[in-house]
Amino acid sequence: MKKDNLFKWKHYQPDIILLTVRWCLRYNLSFRDLVEIMEERGLSLAHAMIMRWVHQYGPELDKRIRQHLKKMIHGEWMKRILK
Repeated sequence: MKKDNLFKWKHYQPDIILLTVRWCLRYNLSFRDLVEIMEERGLSLAHAMIMRWVHQYGPELDKRIRQHLKKMIHGEWMKRILK
C-alpha cells in the first residue's frame, strides 16, 4: 500500500497521524494523554479518533517496520560481551 492511499480522505496530515500512533504504541500513552499532548501543540483531536488511528495504522506500521529491524541471532549479544 502506498503512503498516499493509506491516508486518503483523512482530515489530518499523515505526519500527525503517524506521530500520534507512534507515541501511543512506543510510550504506552493513553488516548486521552495523547489528546492533551496534541492540544498543547495546537491540534484538537478526539480520543476516539486516535483509537481508530491506532487500530487502523498500528498493524500496518508493525508490518513495515519489522522488516527493517536487525534480526538477532540467539546468543549473539552474549558473544560480543564475552570477547
